[in-house]
Formats: sequence, structure tokens, C-alpha cells
Amino acid sequence: MSVWETTAVRASGISMASEAASAVRAREQVLLNTQATEDAVLRPRDPGAYAHDIRAALAARIARLNGETELARFFMADAEDSDAAGLADPAGTGHGGLPPFVVAFMDRVAMNPREIRAEDIEALKTAGVADPDIVRLCELNAFLAYEIRLIAGLRLLREKAA
Repeated sequence: MSVWETTAVRASGISMASEAASAVRAREQVLLNTQATEDAVLRPRDPGAYAHDIRAALAARIARLNGETELARFFMADAEDSDAAGLADPAGTGHGGLPPFVVAFMDRVAMNPREIRAEDIEALKTAGVADPDIVRLCELNAFLAYEIRLIAGLRLLREKAA
């Protein structure tokens, strides 16, 4: 995969011909590693309780909650034809087959991570969410927090170079 095909670079709007292209080239390995991490988080070999389409819809939801409609569009490509698609709309009522408390947990982690307490994790466990699946949910949120900030930084570089 080329660095120009990574989600972060595509969502940032930096092209090979732009003034900011040199910044992308200088950080090529970081961006390729970011893409590898995205692939591992969104499309792992063992998805546990959360299939790839659900992960993609959750990623799109988290992106939208953070005002990243362009990034959400990339993730929706893996969810739009599935039952999970409704989950991607934070204003909607669709939960893509997930229990509403899982969706609410993901929204809270995405928007107010400092407010998450041990009791929140215990509530997931009590409701039957397995420890590895709780880790998977948190990994998804943590990665999206990183990627959203990375894209914002790349966009700043693009704007400064323009």
C-alpha cells in the first residue's frame, strides 16, 4: 500500500502534488504503521463479539461524534450494506444489533473519556460483555482518538502549505 492510499492521508485531503506532500513523505512510515493499526483494529483475524461491519459502523459513529464526516465516509464503506449501518448515525435510533448500553458506553468513551470509571467497565461485565470484548471496544475508541487528531494535524499542514 502506498502512503497516499492510507485513510489518514486520504481523509486529510493532502495530495501528492500539494505543498504538504513533503510532510507526508517525511512521515511515511508513521502513516503506514497507522494504517496497519487501523486494519488490525477494524478488521482483526479474531473480531470477538464485534464483527467487522459493526466495528466499521462504530468507527463511523465515533468519527461523526467528533465532527469528522469525511473520515466517517471511509469507514462506512465497510458497513453501509449491513444491518450495522444504522449504528453509524449518532442521531439515529439504530444500534446495529448491539445492546444500547454498549453503544452508550462507546459514545461516552469517545466524547468524555475522563468520565469513564471502573463502574462502567463492571456494568459491561455484569451485562455479559466478555473482558476481551471490552478491550476490543476500548482499542477501537483509543485508535480513533489518535487517528482523528492525526488527520487534524495533517489538515493543518495542508492549510499552512496552501
